[in-house]
Amino acid sequence: MTTPPALLIAGHGTRDDAGAEAFRDFVRELGRRHPELPVAGGFIELSPPPLGEAVTELVEQGVRRFAAVPLMLVSAGHAKGDIPAALAREKERHPGISYTYGRPLGPHPALLNVLERRLDEALGDLDRSEVTVLMVGRGSTDPDANAEVYKAARLLWEGRGYAGVETAFVSLAAPDVPSGLDRCVALGARRVVVLPYFLFTGILPDRVRRQTEEWAAAHPGTEVRSADVIGPEPELLDLVMERYAEAVKGDLRMNCDSCVYRIALPGFEDKVGLPQQPHFHPDDDGHHHGHGHHHHGGHSHSHAH
Repeated sequence: MTTPPALLIAGHGTRDDAGAEAFRDFVRELGRRHPELPVAGGFIELSPPPLGEAVTELVEQGVRRFAAVPLMLVSAGHAKGDIPAALAREKERHPGISYTYGRPLGPHPALLNVLERRLDEALGDLDRSEVTVLMVGRGSTDPDANAEVYKAARLLWEGRGYAGVETAFVSLAAPDVPSGLDRCVALGARRVVVLPYFLFTGILPDRVRRQTEEWAAAHPGTEVRSADVIGPEPELLDLVMERYAEAVKGDLRMNCDSCVYRIALPGFEDKVGLPQQPHFHPDDDGHHHGHGHHHHGGHSHSHAH
């Protein structure tokens, strides 16, 4: 029996201590559930431990092969560029290791079921047919990543009986939360539940809730409720293992058919064929503190799959 590849979990990173701790807790719980596997997790930016440290931890346990799973709902710059770049660096640093890379998590049916549960908790005994959902994603400069949030919203709408499911973003993309709520009202919504499309608590989900409360205070004629983030549910633990199994089998399906680096999308034609540059998030927590994160160019990741 050869030992199965280890599991490496890659997270975004956040300036929010509770959010970072939620990720670390989740990684520990995965390790407890799967004693047969070495499991480690790290972040791309903003919070410890960095991904490289997690790889070193595995290598020090004697791991030679691992599967990396991005703990992210959509494939944006991190999943497409930063994580592969970080893993390539680790491969140079630890000669002899090999790895496969898994897909982001959403919009998996199991996660849609958790989102439905979060909506039920917020709705109480309200009739779904009278409720419009505003699903709020992180937001990206990558049109494909933003489209994935719309896809998740559409899949959440299908067959569940809500009056409608609209989409907004908390950073880097329009419509923002107040505009999204305005859109719901323009479409005739009387009751709106704002659903954060986020795995764990953090600065951006907190911002969604705060903006929702501010909008609601200014629009007393519309009933607005906030739902909770997905959280470390059993479905999420199972889904990570499903992505792990795909990666181990080499069943890799990157989201390439609407990728700006491969296909000329309107307004983004200049991106085709470019190596993708790791980037920084101007709207993300902490960047206004002069966070030295302008590492453009240093390590690019080419999209010639």
